[in-house]
Amino acid sequence: MLNEVERWLSTRSWSVTDRPLHRILAAKRSSGQSVSVVLPALNEEETVGEIVAAIRRDLMQQVPLVDEIVVVDSGSTDRTSEVAAAAGATVVHRDEILPRIPAVPGKGEVLWRSLLVTSGDIVCFIDADLKEFSSDFVSGIVGPLLTDPGVDLVKAMYDRPLGSAAGQGGRVTELMARPLLNMHWPQLAGFVQPLGGEYAARRSLLEQLPFPVGYGVELGMLVDALHLVGLDALAQVDVGVRKHRHQDGQALGRMSAAIYRTAQLRLARGHMIRPSLTQFERGEEGFEPRTYSVDTEERPPMAEIEEYVERKAA
Repeated sequence: MLNEVERWLSTRSWSVTDRPLHRILAAKRSSGQSVSVVLPALNEEETVGEIVAAIRRDLMQQVPLVDEIVVVDSGSTDRTSEVAAAAGATVVHRDEILPRIPAVPGKGEVLWRSLLVTSGDIVCFIDADLKEFSSDFVSGIVGPLLTDPGVDLVKAMYDRPLGSAAGQGGRVTELMARPLLNMHWPQLAGFVQPLGGEYAARRSLLEQLPFPVGYGVELGMLVDALHLVGLDALAQVDVGVRKHRHQDGQALGRMSAAIYRTAQLRLARGHMIRPSLTQFERGEEGFEPRTYSVDTEERPPMAEIEEYVERKAA
């Protein structure tokens, strides 16, 4: 491990207990900064309500840490929107945001568009499929941004069990993302959960970053933030254990392909020769190929979007 990374781990890796809530609230009052929480959601009616309710109860009603909770529905066919609204979130459909630019499927697309429907100086992203959710996920990663002016982006770190097996989650992280980061961006080798969906950042940083539209958004954001603001502006906070719905192996393969593509573009800023992935499923006549396109689109920094600039100026 690089000496720089060892130093970073000792100065920019914290526990949620390092910043008591009263200290975070005092920093928020003195700085006057506002906090938005965004949940990107697609068919998450079983979990999104409990997450929204916990954040509202713990961080809006009991203490004034969070100023708004926005759920961006990316085309759910279940009751995600109704459940989220009933729990107290502002619900916006992906396609209603920036209609001038037709939306494409993907998590990064939703996160990018969320900047247009939130107002917080700090934006906190939380996945909507978390189980046994604790509001520590929010206060833990927002805390350093309120108390440390030199920090611009904070990722949550946690244990990820796979069923009853401790520490066996995060398969794409271990098989794809971590090797890529260690080989090509070793300064980022200290991140425990580089692909985790729980992180917070200053709007002033987010609006300068391009957003891969799909699953490559987390890796792309880390790499681009490193180049833009430097390693010491990035941090991570231990928030305990993350439990969520796990995807099957083929879905993870498609996720890995998107992440590899994101890394490749950042290494060469070139074109993939074949932006697709072929996988196999056993059918009546043996193994049958299934070919999926790999996300090849990125959204530009939000600061370049006319509607966003006009909204900020208003």
